[in-house]
Amino acid sequence: MLPGMLLDAVHAAFHRPDTTAYRWTQAVVWTLIVASIGLVGLDLSEVEQPQWLVWVDRTILAFFAVEISLRILTFRPPQLEVFGDRASVRLKEHVYARFVYTLRPLNLIDILTVVAVFPALRGLRALRLLRVLRANRFSEGSVRNLLRAFEDNATLYLTALSTLLAAVGIGGASMWLVERGANEKVQSLADGIWWALVTVTTVGFGDISPETGVGRVVAGVLMIFGMFMLALFAGIVGHSLLNAVLSIREDQFRMSTNVNHIIVCGYDPGSAMLLDALRDEIDETQHDLVVFAPGDRPRDLSPAWTWVSGDPTKESELSRIRPTHAKAIIIVGTRSRPPAEADAVTILTVFTLRRYLKSQPETSRRIVPLYVVAEILDAENVEHARTAGANEVIETTRLGFSLMAHAVSQPGTAEVLGEVVQSGAHSLYVGPVPPEYELPMTFGALSAALKNQHDVLVIGTRTPDGQDTLNPSEDTRVLAGVELVYLAESAVLSS
Repeated sequence: MLPGMLLDAVHAAFHRPDTTAYRWTQAVVWTLIVASIGLVGLDLSEVEQPQWLVWVDRTILAFFAVEISLRILTFRPPQLEVFGDRASVRLKEHVYARFVYTLRPLNLIDILTVVAVFPALRGLRALRLLRVLRANRFSEGSVRNLLRAFEDNATLYLTALSTLLAAVGIGGASMWLVERGANEKVQSLADGIWWALVTVTTVGFGDISPETGVGRVVAGVLMIFGMFMLALFAGIVGHSLLNAVLSIREDQFRMSTNVNHIIVCGYDPGSAMLLDALRDEIDETQHDLVVFAPGDRPRDLSPAWTWVSGDPTKESELSRIRPTHAKAIIIVGTRSRPPAEADAVTILTVFTLRRYLKSQPETSRRIVPLYVVAEILDAENVEHARTAGANEVIETTRLGFSLMAHAVSQPGTAEVLGEVVQSGAHSLYVGPVPPEYELPMTFGALSAALKNQHDVLVIGTRTPDGQDTLNPSEDTRVLAGVELVYLAESAVLSS
């Protein structure tokens, strides 16, 4: 019973992050990593180190050796928890699974660190710095994706590596057998292997070259094979690491210092017109433009837009786009689903976004709250979107149908309204009353003064609580805090 309990405790200390033993073990490991990195820095200096520092370094190396050994020995093969084979098969699985576990990249780094106990390999101690990647909260996801890409494509890499090693072995042995009596630079099989490795990787140091006719034939075949090997590895790396590299680009935005950016959640082919309209409205030198949607970046998307792949309805993925630092978010409804389903996704996105913002301390530090605009396709869901937290809801379907219906009874009105909402012409704006005007003031007098001084056409007012009044009477009193709705070529009355 006691040996089993002890084994469970050691396993928990190295493989179960949810346990106290694991957290204490990692605290000790990281303390020693920091100390060893300091020793590496001292070792790089030209000052001779005292003997006690050498012993401290060796003690730390010994601890790392014990730590990686216990980590490998206490690893529990998952397949043994599923299958109950006979003892000989289970022993084989124990050995094989631990061997595969040892070959994981981060474990190999730890092993190479321990090998630095030999004086000739002291430079390998700098590899301890790579262990920082395990706990770095910024690079953790990227490193995990890279390692996962290697693990998922392990068969491809092993096949290519085996082919390369076979070619080097056959080429090196052939070179040695052919040239050993005629080439003074080929004195051993190791010389042949070295020449073959240099040749097949197209490095070509030139320290060894064939001198016999048969040797040159071997060299030619190996050179041609080397070009195929380069193409093979390029294809494997391009295929297996593409998604991992894209995820790093996504993490780059999460780790960036982007502030006051504009985010569009959701994308389908019809969204291209929205993105073009935004570029006309937004100053790209002042606001970064981001699209946050599932899938890979569309080929026709303008380079002005940063593409971040993810699901806007998942709170765990919202950190990729830094909504706490954004100026505004537009949530676009998809046309590939029925309107009711598209609106349900939009409302869920708004609710998830507001919940995420509420949990972030940066939200309380904002001077201006994040402005959320949601597109709704079914008029029945407008109030649901507002209740979820949208500051403004655009009923694109109803607006389009209303414009068409009104154009029948009042020909030409749809074209006029289309010009009003387009950038580059007289557009609709909302802004404060300029400070040079003393309020309260009648709407007629204020409209006339603004027309003469700023060449704007005031068509309505907006109260602080968001209530709009279009075309009020001339004697309506405009009070302090009221904003004006006006037509102009630019946002003249800006705050």
